[in-house]
Amino acid sequence: MSKYLRRSALAFAACAAAQTQVQTQAQTQVQFYGRLNVSAEYVKASAGADGPRLSQQRVSNNRSVLGFRGSEALGDGVSAIFQIEAALAPDTGAGELARRDTRVGLDGDFGTLFAGHWTAAYNGATSSLDPFYPTTAGYMSIIGNGSAASTDNVSNTSSFDRRQANSIHYWSRPWKGLGLRLTHGLAEERPASGAKPSMTSVAAVYDQGPWYATLAHERHHEYQGPGLRDSGTKLAVARRFGDTRVALLAERLEYETAAGGLDRNAWYVSVTHQLGAHGLRLGLARADDGKGAAGNRVGFIRGGAQTGATHLTLGYEYTLSKRTALHAYVTHLDNEANGGYDFAINSLGAAPGATLKGAALGLRHAF
Repeated sequence: MSKYLRRSALAFAACAAAQTQVQTQAQTQVQFYGRLNVSAEYVKASAGADGPRLSQQRVSNNRSVLGFRGSEALGDGVSAIFQIEAALAPDTGAGELARRDTRVGLDGDFGTLFAGHWTAAYNGATSSLDPFYPTTAGYMSIIGNGSAASTDNVSNTSSFDRRQANSIHYWSRPWKGLGLRLTHGLAEERPASGAKPSMTSVAAVYDQGPWYATLAHERHHEYQGPGLRDSGTKLAVARRFGDTRVALLAERLEYETAAGGLDRNAWYVSVTHQLGAHGLRLGLARADDGKGAAGNRVGFIRGGAQTGATHLTLGYEYTLSKRTALHAYVTHLDNEANGGYDFAINSLGAAPGATLKGAALGLRHAF
């Protein structure tokens, strides 16, 4: 009799475990996704870093990704969330797991709290306003002072367009279209200078109806050395008029360096128009002269007269389906005599004062 009871108890336990597993599976949602984005390009620069004129044909990867993301309901309106996103390079076959937006956290009525390797609030607040992000023609050549697709507190100390390792994030629930996003990159690295670098990024975002607006600020603590701080501030507004969207952005970057202060103002405007499957795109960025001692340099920004630049891109996109599109653009980055700006993605290593040009035809597929 006792043997029968033991068998019954084991069978009951197995059934209960199976039921729990089914319930857990029912509560957990996992999505497999990706984006492949490549383009054939012809680019040239009037002068390279070693002096000669540069002309090149190439296939460029525009930050293709492969990822998994999902959530598990924990009860009381709270869910555990996760994402693992890998970097892919269809042009070379290279790739690296978790090199793109990767996180684990909690989501509920309180908002979203997570930790990992993720795009900073300052970056994410305006990247969608650039119709050429993230390609060779992206506005990061000027806005944000370059692109740090995967970085920490020491591997890139100039860019404000960052995906930050060892970071904690909080996104509030939107209230009447207004939300708050916070990022803090922990002071985990210990450079030989003795600095304890960290970063804090915050963005207030309004997104409702045809309007989008944001005010964002980011502070880099001791990136240039002990006791030194850098900051970026930008204000952007966009509005849709039917099938047309117009966006305006103004940015100020300030650096404290051992050679003194360095700051620069810049602005950006984009216009997109959709006519059925046909999309027209325009992006124009302008950097003023860097204010600071001549020869002082952080990233693309240099101090002194004639250190500004203008970057203009015209593009066309043809939608083949909801997930696939052809795109083409021509882009022109014109440095003033002492300007040091370059394409932020797929750069050319241009010399100061160089003019950079490019034409691209690409295909993007999302799944």
